[in-house]
Amino acid sequence: MKTKSNWSDLEAGAYDIVARLVKAGYRALWAGGCVRDGLLGRSYNDIDIATNARPEEVLRIVQRGQTVGKAFGVVCVPWGGHTYEVATFRKDIGTTDGRHPREIAFADERADAMRRDFTINGMFYDPLRDEVLDYVGGRADMERRLVRAIGVPRERFREDYLRMLRAVRFASVLEFELEEATEAAIRELAGWITQISAERVREELTRLLVESKHAGRGIRLLERTGLLAVVLPEVAALAHQPQPPEFHPEGDVLTHTVLMLDAMQERDAELAWTVLLHDVGKPRTATLQRLPDGRERLRFERHAEVGADMARDILRRLRMPNRVIEVVTHAIANHMRFKDVQKMRRSTLRRLIGAPTFPLELELHRLDCLASHRALDNHAFLVRAQEEWQSEKPLPPPLVSGHDLLSMGIPEGPEIGRRLRVLYEAQLEHPDWNRERLLELAREV
Repeated sequence: MKTKSNWSDLEAGAYDIVARLVKAGYRALWAGGCVRDGLLGRSYNDIDIATNARPEEVLRIVQRGQTVGKAFGVVCVPWGGHTYEVATFRKDIGTTDGRHPREIAFADERADAMRRDFTINGMFYDPLRDEVLDYVGGRADMERRLVRAIGVPRERFREDYLRMLRAVRFASVLEFELEEATEAAIRELAGWITQISAERVREELTRLLVESKHAGRGIRLLERTGLLAVVLPEVAALAHQPQPPEFHPEGDVLTHTVLMLDAMQERDAELAWTVLLHDVGKPRTATLQRLPDGRERLRFERHAEVGADMARDILRRLRMPNRVIEVVTHAIANHMRFKDVQKMRRSTLRRLIGAPTFPLELELHRLDCLASHRALDNHAFLVRAQEEWQSEKPLPPPLVSGHDLLSMGIPEGPEIGRRLRVLYEAQLEHPDWNRERLLELAREV
């Protein structure tokens, strides 16, 4: 861990809270993820504190905060611009719903460590003594780069089925392996993940996709453990869908998707979900067609449109925000048009580049190419076009309005809208045309 002289405001505040509790005669330690990440040299955004002080005693000593989980002995303490969860050492007893304990009992630090999920998350740190306390073998597993459930894996997962997804996320993000018995227990219990709310599942999947340096490996871990077939069966089906080798020498659709996820440079949730689901429509649209020379080839007619509809259903099932759903499904529905960008009319191309989703769509196209035929000529063309129009608005305001057409004697109704669309198309196609030229055209169309 870092020395106190190099601590951030977050760490200094956590030190002060521990110091106050210890001065009052209690035991207090940093707990969980911050200890793991500190030992790995990774940054962390929060610090949890565990203590043998009861919630009411914590409030009396720190003189601020409020209980947020009284039944679990948790106090939320604002300090120095940060907020800390201070929890009383406890052990969990039973479970009611595969997510929460039936009851808890206050205990000592060793018992508190034993009720946690994985050994790498079960360590404590004493900031006053600069000492790591490890009752579960977490440091040894960190050296082995293993995610291991504390105690009997099956029991840990039955206490909270979300831990199965968390195990895969930690293995993916930290680039660790799942310990053998831990992985076997996940495979055995994978079907029980349906007991967890869609919002919790979505959060874990999104964190895996965004926080992993190689998110494709995380998807493969989900597949290997059986979780993918339960939470995203449409994605699991991609493993069984072959593709034409002349366009996709990498193999099946899931392999293609995994390669794209691994090649992602931007850690963005909308892009990650778009990549994951961009070809989800291929299994439903796959047909074998005979070419003029007698050979047969797989075709996926309208897979982009079908995939967008499927993606919308998947994201709604996961309770994804509507804004994200619209961005992701728009990009999926339109991703095949990028193969024709060099043949597009200038007006169509300008609308494509001027769309607010264009940066995401362009990156999706780049990853799509890198994970298949590797031809980036269309991407390079679009980058040049974008640079060419960088000094001007890609979509300028219309030079002719509906009021102009009405003043010319054109009757109000659908005809106004039709002519406005034609005129704007002409404006984009011929940027040298002025307002007078467009008004002349208005009389002709």
